[in-house]
Amino acid sequence: MIEAREIYHRYDKNSGDVLSDINFTINRGEFVFFVGPSGAGKTTLFKMIIQEIVPQRGLMKVFGQDLGRLPRYRVPYLRRNIGMVFQDFRLLDERTAFDNIAFAMRVTGASTREIRRQVPYVLDLVGLPDKSGARVCDLSGGEQQRIGLARAIINRPAMIIADEPTGNLDPETSYEIMNILRTINIRGTTVLVATHNREIVDRLQKRVIHLERGRLTVDEEKGVYAGAL
Repeated sequence: MIEAREIYHRYDKNSGDVLSDINFTINRGEFVFFVGPSGAGKTTLFKMIIQEIVPQRGLMKVFGQDLGRLPRYRVPYLRRNIGMVFQDFRLLDERTAFDNIAFAMRVTGASTREIRRQVPYVLDLVGLPDKSGARVCDLSGGEQQRIGLARAIINRPAMIIADEPTGNLDPETSYEIMNILRTINIRGTTVLVATHNREIVDRLQKRVIHLERGRLTVDEEKGVYAGAL
């Protein structure tokens, strides 16, 4: 599903490499944690996967497509197969939970009938069946992140990318969010999570890719955060 070969990238000629000699392959259906200190290159790598940026050197393939050669008009089609979950939620605060999720369907041309059928389904999946009409600004941080998850999965993407999805949440809510991601993964969706939450990484024991100063230092199946240090 993802192939990275000898990836190098820097944002300007006067800075050092943000990513240096990155190599890995992720297969369909995997659950992978990307860990490491701030500035290690995790977010840059995620931006490459959604073709927000392209590597200056090396090969990045997603769904079999070389992103360095992907025409701009094909990028929206690539991104329709990837659901994004953000630390800061990026929701429409004054709109309802239903409207936030439905918006992600409308941009793909979904019918009103399909929206009315699918939105309640994903709200139930993330544990918020009774919050359809609630404004996002009236929800807790954990509930907002669940809405963000629902929005990410509403179009049934092949992959979910979550960039620090529990960074602003308390430990109990963080576990609930990760359990939802784990359930989504069990149903066949590939899940990539960037996180600093050592306890969650150690507890779930999924594949761990550790980045340090732009380099991949550990790639371990059933790994732990401590093992990356």
